[in-house]
Amino acid sequence: MTQTTPSRRRFLQRTAMSLAGAALAGSALTALPAQAEIGYAEKEALTFGFIKLTDMAPLAIAYEKGYFEDEGLYVTLEAQANWKVLLDGVITGQLDGAHMLAGQPLAATIGYGTEAEIITPFSMDLNGNGITLSNDVWEEMLPDLPKRDDGKPVHPIKADYLKPVVDRRNAEGQPFKMGMVFPVSTHNYELRYWLAAGGIHPGYYDPSNGDTSGLIDADAQLSVTPPPQMPATLEAGTISGYCVGEPWNQQAVFKGIGVPVITDYEIWKNNPEKVFGITREFAETYPNTTVRLVKALIRAAKWLDADDNANRPEAVEILARPNYVGADEKVIANSMTGTFEYEKGDERPVPDFNVFFRYNATYPYYSDAIWYLTQMRRWGQIAERKSDDWYMETAKQVYRPDIYTQAARELIADGTMSADDFPDFDSETGFKPPQSEFIDGVTYDGRKPNEYLKQFPIGLKGEDQV
Repeated sequence: MTQTTPSRRRFLQRTAMSLAGAALAGSALTALPAQAEIGYAEKEALTFGFIKLTDMAPLAIAYEKGYFEDEGLYVTLEAQANWKVLLDGVITGQLDGAHMLAGQPLAATIGYGTEAEIITPFSMDLNGNGITLSNDVWEEMLPDLPKRDDGKPVHPIKADYLKPVVDRRNAEGQPFKMGMVFPVSTHNYELRYWLAAGGIHPGYYDPSNGDTSGLIDADAQLSVTPPPQMPATLEAGTISGYCVGEPWNQQAVFKGIGVPVITDYEIWKNNPEKVFGITREFAETYPNTTVRLVKALIRAAKWLDADDNANRPEAVEILARPNYVGADEKVIANSMTGTFEYEKGDERPVPDFNVFFRYNATYPYYSDAIWYLTQMRRWGQIAERKSDDWYMETAKQVYRPDIYTQAARELIADGTMSADDFPDFDSETGFKPPQSEFIDGVTYDGRKPNEYLKQFPIGLKGEDQV
């Protein structure tokens, strides 16, 4: 016998009420609330995938707060083993959509790895990652770090201080190994950015010659480790550090096996992180469903940031449940409630460590997409020079602010949200102003990707090839 959950019962009750209302109104469906303006969902029962990270929160909140059901959607959320399994699930249709690495839809579209037409109408968050080093590496770095008056290290900590350790180990024939979650993950690109800014070469990819290891010319060797396995892999000594989302940096502090040295907020202030990905076919076959799920996710994101993060303690309790992130509440709360613990006892305020809605975090900016593409080019995943127009065209294939805008306008029209909650859609171009708050001081202008790449002493640019 199939168990009917409280959520399922609410959905069935809602459906029954809708059918009864339709029967009474006859053909006068236009008299229904604003929900009817975009049409009923063509597909109501949906399965979405996620990885056990705190930035899957908009999915959990949209489910737990009934926002999906408000849109006539009956959603099942399923944790996935790793990012490849998750992407394959979306491509094959086992999953209708998923919490994705921002680079995944882009890489799939350009044919790096698994080729498929994946789009994103919704950006899930800003920031949320950190870089953690093993205790022994930290001890080697510590004497050279600038200190505050209280003896604690000055933050942010640049990779310049890691370089002597890496050089020493390489000279002794001990390759310096670090973990990241996936070759097209924000974590890979952030870790590479931080290392290269400190003069440590993170290696090139050469897919045209069958080399997808990313180890060519590497001073530090980066390899894939699933997020929940990061702390155990570090503790085993297989890697000397990693870049990952929460709660897995704070877990290293909690267990006393490593020290987070920097957050991605300090590498690139308010950087884009995850997206919600669906196939182009899904969006075209189920346009009403697509707009409705984006509406629900927007509402969830706003709830997460509302009233200066007043809802975060409740969000922490939800995320700590085994069917979501399944980590200790205290560990999740360390970052989700606006603080970050670098070492045991060294807890500092980072109010924007996790941003889900403010700063237009949910809007899928073309300039965000182009930044990821520049990093793919910088490290050889895009083997040859591409024109600025190519970057723009690729971004427009994948990032879909048109769908987002339709969802947002519906929320404004039905009074659920205000126009002030969103960009000015009549003037929005999809490009953020040039951004300069990177750890190396380099300015990024999404309209000039090739000019941007020329600024880096380490990395491919112009006509360079591996």
